[in-house]
Amino acid sequence: MSRELRGRAAIVGVAQNRIGEAPGWEAIEILAEAARLALADAGLSLREVDGLFTCSSFHYMPTLTVAEYLGIRPRFREGTVIGGSSFVHYLLPALLALESGQCEVALICYGSNQRSAGGRLATMSEPQPFEAPYGPRYPISSYALAAARHMHEYGTTREQLAEVAVAARQWAMRNPEAFRREPLTIEEVLASPMVSDPLSVRDCCLVTDGGGAVVLVRAERAADHPKPPVYLLGCATAHWHRGILQMPDLTVTAATESGRRAFAMAGLGPDEMDVVELYDAFTINTILFLEDLGFCPKGEGGRFVEGGAIAPGGRLPVNTNGGGLSCVHPGMYGIFLVIEAVRQLRGEAGDRQIEGAETALVHGNGGVLSSQSTAVLGTAAVL
Repeated sequence: MSRELRGRAAIVGVAQNRIGEAPGWEAIEILAEAARLALADAGLSLREVDGLFTCSSFHYMPTLTVAEYLGIRPRFREGTVIGGSSFVHYLLPALLALESGQCEVALICYGSNQRSAGGRLATMSEPQPFEAPYGPRYPISSYALAAARHMHEYGTTREQLAEVAVAARQWAMRNPEAFRREPLTIEEVLASPMVSDPLSVRDCCLVTDGGGAVVLVRAERAADHPKPPVYLLGCATAHWHRGILQMPDLTVTAATESGRRAFAMAGLGPDEMDVVELYDAFTINTILFLEDLGFCPKGEGGRFVEGGAIAPGGRLPVNTNGGGLSCVHPGMYGIFLVIEAVRQLRGEAGDRQIEGAETALVHGNGGVLSSQSTAVLGTAAVL
């Protein structure tokens, strides 16, 4: 993506809501409340929204359903579904739509009552005929294959995977909105019931309710809004496979491509990121993405996270809200990555705030390590 688009759009409003359990709320009601809150955060109203970016596990035609429910008539809409990374991916078409004048106010939004609905979104939306005969548990069996291969090739241990879960919990303990805030030890992760070897219950993300929304405008009008703008410096998406059996290498994801292109657009590198928000559907994700995005060499991810390196007080702040492992995961998690990064760059993260944060890396994952979307965000100081 051309460097000419660097910093041409800004996030001016974010909100999340109904985190954890929201009995009695429908998914679209959660979404609508998140949208209203994010627009209020931006000092805008629904009638000013003319760009809509959304997808759902509940609605066959999500942009039509959401626009009708919100009572808006967007001039531009995007509802491509590439899994949980969709909402990080939407940053790029939102940027392009704003820059080309297709819309003036872009709303990215999501809502889910997965937990209240009995966790049904954990089931697969379409059959995988070449995998189904083996009876895998979707999606964990696919991630377990990646974890097992990484352990085989690089000596990664279950203790190192557990470090990821414990670090996420330590961040969550500083976040009053996080769903799981009780202490967690490496020993407790290792002793938790095995779900799909080598991944145990505590290696898996939460099943929660929750909604989120993000509002973007062109950079030249960003100062007109109440909160400090957060600029989109780089973004890219890549995908190499759908089903895990078609993944070229179980230890290398398309984040190697999306990350490279997003960093090139931003003119920044991994060593210049103050905050890192990674889609941690399972503990192996964090290790894979730290490697593939260039924070450590391939095969070194397990050793990189040892000793609380990505926990509070460690050398690299990763998943500062508690992540999908301990904060929130309502079917698709990507939008919450963006929200947490914006809060950190605004200085609004309370006890988990990273002092002086000016840059943030956001990385979304969809399917079974299938789609990878990377974004680099920054304050006005790094434009």
